[in-house]
Amino acid sequence: MKTEVIILDEKRDVTLTAYIQNVGEAYGCSVRPAILILPGGAYAQCADCEADPVAMAYARAGYQTFILRYTVVSKGKWPLPLEDYEKAMEMIISRAQEWHLAPDKIAVIGFSAGGHLAGCAATVAHHKPAAALLIYAATIKEYADMCQPGMPYPSECVTSETPPCFLATCRDDPIDVKNTLAFGMALNEHGIPFESHIYSFGGHGYATAEPVLCVYPATERLSHWVDDSLGWLDENMGRMTKDGFTSPNPAVQKNADNLPWLSVDCTLSHIIKQGPEARKILSPIFSVLDAAVAEKGGSDEGLAAVMGKSKMRDLLRTIRISEEEIEKMDKELHSIENKNI
Repeated sequence: MKTEVIILDEKRDVTLTAYIQNVGEAYGCSVRPAILILPGGAYAQCADCEADPVAMAYARAGYQTFILRYTVVSKGKWPLPLEDYEKAMEMIISRAQEWHLAPDKIAVIGFSAGGHLAGCAATVAHHKPAAALLIYAATIKEYADMCQPGMPYPSECVTSETPPCFLATCRDDPIDVKNTLAFGMALNEHGIPFESHIYSFGGHGYATAEPVLCVYPATERLSHWVDDSLGWLDENMGRMTKDGFTSPNPAVQKNADNLPWLSVDCTLSHIIKQGPEARKILSPIFSVLDAAVAEKGGSDEGLAAVMGKSKMRDLLRTIRISEEEIEKMDKELHSIENKNI
């Protein structure tokens, strides 16, 4: 493994530490995924326990890992930390070939205040990551302002352009669990794929949750979050194999309602708005749904309110439509332009 420390801003002590692994036949890969690590520390410091231990955990899984020590308040104020993030991402992307990484498979992970910065990277940054991991992150006004007033509140900045997110925290975190809950609710409202873990106890600042790193008493299950995040990254970005990356798992991909064409992965409420052509293609399920609505004297609006977030693919499976027939319907739907209403 090659280690390189790059000074991004000498006056503000901003550095990017790169841990680069070899590739080639002996290593079973020609290119690797990457992850940019943003340690916490209330924007007063960049905590070491959330830097190298995290980098080594993801390096063991095959990632090229990078640690950004961004501007802290004694050296400068917001938006300098976000500007540091943008510079770091620009450098990682520009040196992707040299560092043997896939430029479209760069995730970001942040802890506490670094989780706030990761949330901003996912919502308001120019160089958005392919996936964002927010670990006991500050995402709401009350806690972001404790670090530095005037910064964005990631829970209020989620849009349809936000990448998939992985969230982890503890119920007894003194940096309130509502930070994670609020961000998860915002992701849900905008149809962004996410996975959320709220462990029973473990407090704050546990990094990879190895016992030596836990500040508070912690459930033994807390250390599972790293492996869970790696599995989730495989599902969302594709898994690295000797033959290249697998395709992302379609079950966790973004809500298809925002794509240029229709598909069986659109939600019921979206398909209801599209007109008769889509209904005709999906007639097997609409025959069942329309009959149920008529029997209860309901309406499309009522149906959408109750079942609207269900994907058409899942509804078709519930009435035992074969996968072959579902794929045929999907191809037919692809010929219909999506009226993104």
